[in-house]
Amino acid sequence: MSSIPTASAAPLPATAAPRTPAPPAPAKNVRSLSGLAPFLRPYRHRIALAIVFLVLAAVSTLVFPVALKSLIDQGIVAADPGDRVLALRGHFFALFGVGAALGLFSALRFYMVTWLGERVTADLRNAVYAHVVKQSPEFFETTQTGEVLSRLTTDTTLVQTVVGSSLSMGLRNAVMCIGAMTMLIVTNPVVMAQVLGILVLVVLPSVYFGRRIRKLSRASQDRVADSSAIAAEVLNAIPVVQSYTQEAREAERFDLSTANAFATAVSRTRMRSILVGFIITATFGALLWGLYQGTQAVVRGDITAGHLGQTVVYVIILVSGVAVLSEVYGDLLRAAGATERLMELLATESPIRSPESPRALPAVPAGMQRGAAVSLEGVTFRYPSRPKQAALADFTLQVAPGETVALVGPSGAGKSTVFQLLLRFYDVAEGTVRLDGVPVRELALSDLRGRIGIVPQDSVIFSANAMENIRYGRPDASDAEVMAAAQAAFAHDFITALPDGYQTFLGERGVRVSGGQRQRISIARAMLKNPPLLLLDEATSALDAESERMVQAALESAMKDRTTLVIAHRLSTVQRADRIVVMDGGRIVESGTHTALSAAGGLYARLAKLQFDA
Repeated sequence: MSSIPTASAAPLPATAAPRTPAPPAPAKNVRSLSGLAPFLRPYRHRIALAIVFLVLAAVSTLVFPVALKSLIDQGIVAADPGDRVLALRGHFFALFGVGAALGLFSALRFYMVTWLGERVTADLRNAVYAHVVKQSPEFFETTQTGEVLSRLTTDTTLVQTVVGSSLSMGLRNAVMCIGAMTMLIVTNPVVMAQVLGILVLVVLPSVYFGRRIRKLSRASQDRVADSSAIAAEVLNAIPVVQSYTQEAREAERFDLSTANAFATAVSRTRMRSILVGFIITATFGALLWGLYQGTQAVVRGDITAGHLGQTVVYVIILVSGVAVLSEVYGDLLRAAGATERLMELLATESPIRSPESPRALPAVPAGMQRGAAVSLEGVTFRYPSRPKQAALADFTLQVAPGETVALVGPSGAGKSTVFQLLLRFYDVAEGTVRLDGVPVRELALSDLRGRIGIVPQDSVIFSANAMENIRYGRPDASDAEVMAAAQAAFAHDFITALPDGYQTFLGERGVRVSGGQRQRISIARAMLKNPPLLLLDEATSALDAESERMVQAALESAMKDRTTLVIAHRLSTVQRADRIVVMDGGRIVESGTHTALSAAGGLYARLAKLQFDA
């Protein structure tokens, strides 16, 4: 496949179900559609072929009135009955030939433009998604996931409608309008002048009504989006809704939302009905006026009956073409707004990117696992969403290869921030973060993150089976290696007890397994990756006492010969760490072993007393 534009972004967070925003407001003009040029360029040969079929279909339509004129003048009104029968046969065959050509070229045009619409939309979705999944977490601090999903679905669907249908219809009707107008001017300029006057009376009110309809359409989509948002929110929180017996209240709230959507849709439909009725009435009036003028001309002997039939058909083509073009223009405006939103998203640059000439990490000899050296030197960092509050302030931490260091402290102390900086989800404002002596800014993101394994506090389970969820840590791992990692994480027994074992589908967000089981699958995933640096963020928080003992044993095995950083609020899980670093307010306030810190009577001793006394 031809290359398409891509860009740069981090995985979409599995948060609450998104609210689908309303369709974009129309752009001021259709110039915004020029943003689609890079996506259309790889298929320029197919576009050219589609235009050829489009023109041929339009020409076939324009030839029909000429063939009809010949049928009337030379077939129906021929004086000799024998000549009339032969002429009728020939002219009807000619008309059938025109119809067959129109059918063939229309079918080819429809296939080509529909193919282009589907292909360009798929390329656009792929480009936007590939760009978004490379964005840093900073992007998602200001952009809702639902907004991104809306652009991937609603906006690209509008673009598909234009590329795969409306644009083609617009070009075809433009060609037919120009052709019909030219033929009318050539054959009957007097009638043409009168029809143009009527068309002005049709177009101006149509533009006014069209704007009103577009506004009501956006309002209708807003109301539909409100209903979708309510449904998504409630369905994701159904246990809470049912536990508080709020089913009836939520059903009533949804009913009110759909009633609002219905009322807005009725207003839109009423306005659309008025417009349709007006266009049909005005068009019919134009046809009757043209027909009246033509019949008078036939009676006077100015034109033939066939000429009259040809004029009437051209007037029909012209008036109907103008009506279609007004609809197409509205679609182009909506798609222009959608294209603007998509191009804005593709133009978003992630502040976290691999350097153009990345440095290489020191090679680890084959068969030797020594762990990674970690260093944070004088680091000060503020989250973009909280620029006045320092998450870390003049923070310095050295971790030797193979050392296990526990980070403890109250919520908001900056423990998780250390992990995010090591993974380079953000860049520091001051100071340096190093891995094996190399600043993380100078490393390719794939090299840096390839050497780090993380077990998050909230285990992420994908909509796949158990085998594929663990294999996510190393996609090229064999089934045997996946099972070995599961055994090391004490997940093998409960997985084999599932209905289909490792092939059991775990459901969306892992709803078919317990919290502790999800955590063990997450641990198995990290162990399968087998990185030199392991980050454990409350890795045993969802486990019961028995499971915690098993997983602790597995983690202790996994920690051997590798560097491990552990975040834990439950101090019982960090007592055997080589070093405990106590954090508060983004700074290190204490450091030492469990025994030494407990005897020092500082913050750690107070936290330990609160937990162990409880």
